[in-house]
Amino acid sequence: METPVRSAPEREQTPSDRLPHPPKQAARRRPPVRTWLQPTLIALIVVAAFIGLYVGLQRDPQPHRVPIAVTAPDLPGDIRQALGDSVEVHPATDAAAARQAVERGDVTAALSADGPGRLRLETAGANGASTTSAVKTLVSAYANDADLHVTTEDVVPLTRFDARGLAGFYIAFGVSLAGFVLASNALGLAGLLRLRHRFWLLGGASAAIGTVAAVIAGPVLGAVPAPVIPLALTLTLLAGAAAFTTKLLGTYLGPVGLPVATLVLLTLGNATSGAVIGADLLPAGARAVSALLPPGAAVRAISDLSYFDGAHATGPVITLALWAVVAALLVGLRPRLARRTAPGA
Repeated sequence: METPVRSAPEREQTPSDRLPHPPKQAARRRPPVRTWLQPTLIALIVVAAFIGLYVGLQRDPQPHRVPIAVTAPDLPGDIRQALGDSVEVHPATDAAAARQAVERGDVTAALSADGPGRLRLETAGANGASTTSAVKTLVSAYANDADLHVTTEDVVPLTRFDARGLAGFYIAFGVSLAGFVLASNALGLAGLLRLRHRFWLLGGASAAIGTVAAVIAGPVLGAVPAPVIPLALTLTLLAGAAAFTTKLLGTYLGPVGLPVATLVLLTLGNATSGAVIGADLLPAGARAVSALLPPGAAVRAISDLSYFDGAHATGPVITLALWAVVAALLVGLRPRLARRTAPGA
């Protein structure tokens, strides 16, 4: 007698069994084009802006209204007629008054008569090699046309350990970069630190950055003869301006904020600071923003504190303070603005 063969019980089909199974490769989603395109475009914009500004501004610098104190009855009019908008003539009562204007940083150079057929040009090397060279070239051209001999003297020379006058630029760049890096790291701490703690971090670290930079550049290396405390306060404000501005852009713009901060602070700000190419030699657009951005304001303050007894440092310091304070206030307002714009708020 044959034993009946029992078939295996059929498993009940589930909805997933009735659906076609896609191949493994098709299951992998291709990354959207934006994922590849955005970082590439940002990198190209940064490199184009960096090279275009730093190299482009040095390609053909032209003096524009460089301030010069001029003495002697006939010289002011002659200089204006010969040099036009290249210089801004400040008439001086005598050679001593013109020299004092140079020593205070009110003008870039002083020109006076120095006997029959002779002129005396007094410059401030602390204004930078590019500006000083431009003034010498302009005055030499004027003197050659007038058949005059020029004697030149540097009455405010650069310190021995900053022979090329670039210390202010490197200090401003380094402190701005440190503030940028500080804020970049702070942006990733939103889940670990409360907003007020991140404020303490940015403020305290900015003070440390400014103090370390001032001590190294001043007493340690001797490249900046500015008093340490005013210099440290100035650099603290620069670090704070860079840090809070970077934090602001990263908070409001998201991933694009850091590249924008790179363009504004590290590229445009430092390229137009007036340290490598004097502000009076920059194109009109660059001159307009030079003193308004943190690096340019810092370079002016460093130079003024170092060589001109801080006579014109108030304006640049106020500019740095405004950048730091306004950026910090806007960062602090962000949570409140987010609550107001949230759905159902």
